[in-house]
Amino acid sequence: MTASTGRTSTGRVGRRVLIIVENLPVPFDRRVWNEANALRDAGYEVSIICPKGVGAEESFLVLEGIHIYRHPLPLDARGALGYLLEYSSALFWESLLAWRVFFTRGFDAIHACNPPDLIFLIGGFFKYVFGKKFLFDHHDINPELYEAKFRRKDFFHRLLLGAERATFATADISIATNNSYREIAITRGKMKPEKVFVVRSGPSLERMRILPPDPALKKGRKFLVGYVGVMGAQEGIQYLLEAARHIIRDLGRNDIQFGLVGGGPELEHMKALAGELGIGDYVTFTGRAPDAEMLAMLNTADVCVNPDEYNAMNDKSTMNKIVEYMALGKPIVQFDLTEGRYSAGEASLYAARNDSADLARNILKLLDDPTLCARMGEIGRRRVVEELSWAHETPKLLAAYDALFEGVRAPQSVSERS
Repeated sequence: MTASTGRTSTGRVGRRVLIIVENLPVPFDRRVWNEANALRDAGYEVSIICPKGVGAEESFLVLEGIHIYRHPLPLDARGALGYLLEYSSALFWESLLAWRVFFTRGFDAIHACNPPDLIFLIGGFFKYVFGKKFLFDHHDINPELYEAKFRRKDFFHRLLLGAERATFATADISIATNNSYREIAITRGKMKPEKVFVVRSGPSLERMRILPPDPALKKGRKFLVGYVGVMGAQEGIQYLLEAARHIIRDLGRNDIQFGLVGGGPELEHMKALAGELGIGDYVTFTGRAPDAEMLAMLNTADVCVNPDEYNAMNDKSTMNKIVEYMALGKPIVQFDLTEGRYSAGEASLYAARNDSADLARNILKLLDDPTLCARMGEIGRRRVVEELSWAHETPKLLAAYDALFEGVRAPQSVSERS
């Protein structure tokens, strides 16, 4: 069923979509899983190609009617050369599995989710050789992501700009996660404005459930500060750990536990850093965790933090964690970033950019004012329910797909063919 009409559109029934994503395994990539479910409910037949990962080792499975094909990913890249090897391997497996889907289930469109901006090579081939549609789902601005990771603009940065331009040039329709990304698609990507749709990464309220807290997660302390997200170079976890050190060591607060949920290439480094800062006993690292563990941590948290540092990438990007915190009615502390402020509004306090001491001050301001915490949590929860949940984004996704197939005759249903 469609969210906008309450019934399946006959123009969508039987159309086949192949989603390709490398960033995370499905269903752990929450945006992609929400999109896949929305398309399935609207009558599309959905296949997904994604990498394997912890808790997602099967090569093939059918989950809730969606066919998932997973490939190995030989390394979790860190350096520029490592990313080149990772992306080359992924592109090989994605191409191989795309042919498998083509000859078995078939597809009418490829829905490419970056990073990286190389999936246009697969989408473009099937578009220009077999007449398939190509939709680009712009999750990350990769030139800015490279700059944030490696602190430089060099040959690889220019390559990424070229791959981005080629992706936009190949795409029939582009989906942007916010208005900053839409502007990039129109200006840097030279796409026509009517071909770019904003579909935000709204949380599913069925998934982000408010549950009773688990006091054991506080490790005997009064408060818990929560974080969920990838442990990567640009996520700013070091600022959160430095803020925790300031709170615990400089200010003498021993009543606060920090719970960090998520995996990634910097996880072990961040664990080591917590030890070096003398706060290892005050920080819980779960690694990548299932929903039940993540929800337990966030529902127990008194305050949630988004420590993403200010840079060209993060300032223009909408972070899933912010709206997920809001969905659970949690007050937030984050650095003052353009899209972060747009999402959270009055549900967040904003620390000076990349200032761990100010991050600490704002965390304590909330922990020591339960009335302010409750008010901000209510504001965030209401904004998600009324504006930002995935239910509000589903019609926008389906509108993008209607534009993708505009003027193309829908395939016959089984009853029409019989």
